[in-house]
Amino acid sequence: MALVVTQQVPTSSSMSVPHGPLGVGTARRRMRAELRDNGAPESVVEDAVLVLSELLSNSYRHARPLDDEQGVRASWSQDGDGEVTVAVTDGGGPTRPRASRPSVTARGGRGLTIITSLASDWGVHDGDPSGAVTVWAVLSPRGR
Repeated sequence: MALVVTQQVPTSSSMSVPHGPLGVGTARRRMRAELRDNGAPESVVEDAVLVLSELLSNSYRHARPLDDEQGVRASWSQDGDGEVTVAVTDGGGPTRPRASRPSVTARGGRGLTIITSLASDWGVHDGDPSGAVTVWAVLSPRGR
């Protein structure tokens, strides 16, 4: 009898999506399917999809598209330990992303606070000469 050992191989995906509300749904569906196909726990899948939604929505509201084709880049990767990194790259905006403390009645401003509560880490990379800005978040499987 042969013993077969499987090893989870790191995976990644990147896609260009429209800079607007339609891009959010398209990216969410693809990410959800790919993470499930790669065996990510459902809790990680749902948290990652929510983080991606918040990052894309923030990009749509506060930043420019990357190019004349009006797109932004959504990407995600899953490492061998099940940790998922989600990133959105856009053309930048007048301010840099930062968590805020909106009032109870405010209509927005909670996106990065949500990300902070779900992610083990998040940050902003904005040193690109083109002006591109990437906001990323890392989600660890629960219990690790």
